[in-house]
Amino acid sequence: MADKERPVDVDKLLKNKLKTVSISDLENGISKVVSELIGEDYKCTLNDIKYSMFSGADFHVKVELSYTPED
Repeated sequence: MADKERPVDVDKLLKNKLKTVSISDLENGISKVVSELIGEDYKCTLNDIKYSMFSGADFHVKVELSYTPED
């Protein structure tokens, strides 16, 4: 039985929803995930963000341990 191919939704493909998400929200989300995986507080910085026409983005991610003097 052959798989049926679904038609490509060109409108959906061309609407890059990543552009609607704030950089701060992306950084906070990545920081949260990394912190939960490692068990330490990490911070994230995104640089050189380039949104593609096809619902994607390229960016540089810097993740580093958050330093708090009381720890």
